[in-house]
Amino acid sequence: MPDQPFSLDQLRIVLIGTSHPGNIGAVARAMKNMGLADLALVAPRCEVQTSESISRASGADALLVGSSLHESLDDAVADATLVVGASARSRTLPWPMISPRQLGAALPAELSRPEARVALVFGREDAGLTNAELQRCHRHVHIPTNTEFSSLNLAAAVQVLSYECRLAWLDAGDTAPARQTAMAKGTAPAGEAPFGEAPFGVEWDNPPASHADLERYFAHLERVLVAIGFHDPERPRQLMARLRRLYLRARPDSLEISILRGILTAIEKHTGRR
Repeated sequence: MPDQPFSLDQLRIVLIGTSHPGNIGAVARAMKNMGLADLALVAPRCEVQTSESISRASGADALLVGSSLHESLDDAVADATLVVGASARSRTLPWPMISPRQLGAALPAELSRPEARVALVFGREDAGLTNAELQRCHRHVHIPTNTEFSSLNLAAAVQVLSYECRLAWLDAGDTAPARQTAMAKGTAPAGEAPFGEAPFGVEWDNPPASHADLERYFAHLERVLVAIGFHDPERPRQLMARLRRLYLRARPDSLEISILRGILTAIEKHTGRR
C-alpha cells in the first residue's frame, strides 16, 4: 500500500454516557473493522468490560481493555485539534454542519501534522449530545438517514463515520504518489487551502489550537466580558454560545490563541480587574 498521508491512529471515537455494555462492545467491533483503535469513554452509565460487551465486540475486546475513561468531554478531547459531534437534531442556534463524506474528505488536510488529532463524539443512546456538548465541537456531522425512520443504533452511527474515514485514508494513500510528483514538478492544482495547511502539504506556520487551548481561552474571555460589564451571566442571550461558534468556525492556531489571550490580559491590567 502506498505511503499514507495520515494515520487512522490519529482518529478518536468518544462515547458519552453510554448506558448499555453491549453497545460499547459493538462500537469496538465497528472500529476494528475499519482500523480505528482509540476509544474514549466519558462517564459511562454501565460497566465497560462485561460478558455482553466482550461478546458483542466479537474479537475486538482489546479495544475495550485499552479504552480510556474520562469524567468529562473536555478531558477526553483535550489534545484534539478538531472535534466533530454527531447530531441528528436541528438546533435553535445553527452550527457548521458537514456530511460523513465531507468529514472524510477533510481528513488528509486535518491530519497532515503527526500531532493532530480528530475526535468524533457520540452521545447517549436515549438523548444524544447536550447543547453544551455540541457547543464544544468545531463541526457537527449528520448522517442523512430516512426522515421517516432516522434513529440509528450507536454502533451503526460509529460504523458509518468510521467507514468514511477509512475510505478517505485509502483514497489518500492511492493518490499520494501522484500528488507528490505534481508537487515536485510544480504542477499540483491549487485547490481549496484547508485550515492550517496550504494546498498539498505546505505547512502553516503554527499548529491548530487544541481543544484545551480553546477552552482556556473561552473561560478567560467570559471572565473579562463579565468584568467589563459586557456580559451578564444572568441574561446570557446566547452570547458565549455565539462567540464559541465564531471562534470554532474560524479555527485559530496556537499562536493566534496566545495573542488573543494576551489582549485579554492587557484589558484586565488596564482596567485593574485581573
